[in-house]
Amino acid sequence: MAAVILISMGLGLVTGLLAGMLGIGGGSVVVPALVYVFAKEHLPAGLAMKLAIGTSLANILFTSLAAISAQQKRRAIDWSVAAPLGAATLVGSLASGYLAGLLPGLVLKEIFGVFLTAVGLQLFADWHPAAHWRLPSYPGLVGVGIGIGAMSALLGIGGGSLTVPFLTACNVDMRRAIAISATLGFPIALFGAMGLALSGQHRAGLPPGALGYIYLPALAGLTTVAMLVVPVGVYLAHNLPVAQLKRVFGVLLIAVGVQMVFGT
Repeated sequence: MAAVILISMGLGLVTGLLAGMLGIGGGSVVVPALVYVFAKEHLPAGLAMKLAIGTSLANILFTSLAAISAQQKRRAIDWSVAAPLGAATLVGSLASGYLAGLLPGLVLKEIFGVFLTAVGLQLFADWHPAAHWRLPSYPGLVGVGIGIGAMSALLGIGGGSLTVPFLTACNVDMRRAIAISATLGFPIALFGAMGLALSGQHRAGLPPGALGYIYLPALAGLTTVAMLVVPVGVYLAHNLPVAQLKRVFGVLLIAVGVQMVFGT
């Protein structure tokens, strides 16, 4: 257990910086790392995956709140955009079960991986959208939010990898896009973490310290460090040059996209 906690604290450093600097939950980093750690603890592969996802989502609950607080202190969150997107992600999260039946999960994962890689390449190359592109009207924002929530819950990722590229394509400033994106992690993670905690209550073989599919010792290590580091990430987001920030985000999306296409 000590090794799990120490590794989780290291992951907390990464996820805290990602949440503050790029407005994402860091699940794409935490989940595969925890799966590897749990496998070393001789947990079955299926159980290790569910524990990793549940623990990651529970961590996003805390990191997103810290990121929202830090961004709000800077008055960087545009709630006229964040509120409809955030509310719609709740609907999308619930609707993702329907989407799962339309395409095989592996195909959907690979298509989405290609999409993320393409978006990452565009950001890294500092692609500029057409000057006349703007945010859609309220119904359009709701529709986009439903899609973001559905895809995020379906694939076990934070909404930031979709939200930030969408907003920047609508000519929203990168820093403002990151601040808005930070607000979406909470509703997505809330329902996901609650569902995994409840569905795993009577699962045989859970390790000591598990609350359903949430492994509390790993969560403690993740959250303790991440909450301390989130303000540092927010500081970097507001002080790094925008072009450099785009390239950092682009590299991250490329890495996640390639992992989704070629990973298991």
